[in-house]
Amino acid sequence: MFERFTKGARAAVTGAVTHAESAGADSVTEEHLLLSLLDQEGSRASFAVAALGLTDRRASVEAAFGEARRRGGLTKADTEALAGIGIDVTEIVARVEGAHGEGVLAGDRGNRRWWSGHRPFTGGAKGILEKSLRIALGRRDRFIGEEHLLLALTACPGVVADVLAEHGATYSTVEHALYGDAGQGRAQAS
Repeated sequence: MFERFTKGARAAVTGAVTHAESAGADSVTEEHLLLSLLDQEGSRASFAVAALGLTDRRASVEAAFGEARRRGGLTKADTEALAGIGIDVTEIVARVEGAHGEGVLAGDRGNRRWWSGHRPFTGGAKGILEKSLRIALGRRDRFIGEEHLLLALTACPGVVADVLAEHGATYSTVEHALYGDAGQGRAQAS
């Protein structure tokens, strides 16, 4: 599959590994893929990101990721669903952090092990790469570019898609920013 990646898409994947290393994470996540895409300049994806105002709101995007990590990776939809059955995630997080320290539910983010070698991709990050292939094939593109990675990040349910949607970047808005009206009406590759 990687032979189909454009130079920019490969740079985005490499940048995601760098973000994971900088954060001290044990693995590369969807969040790292998005942050890497936000770093890029001069690509179709960077144009769409800028057109949607994400470049100017990067701090807000990163803060939203921080809040999601504090909730143990639960999406807002998960939190609302749990609230619907009487479980207050905010209260649970506050109690756990009161007993064990702030950010304890963030997982491996606090683990600052450094080693040389391969940093694995999480199942979710691998899913984004696979979804980008399906999106490219659905658009009849012979390559996988950064724009396909960005579309995949909006199409796969989870924290990254939620944060992007909160900031106005849904599949349809990103598709419109990338392709204009020509992109509308094409089915999302499943």
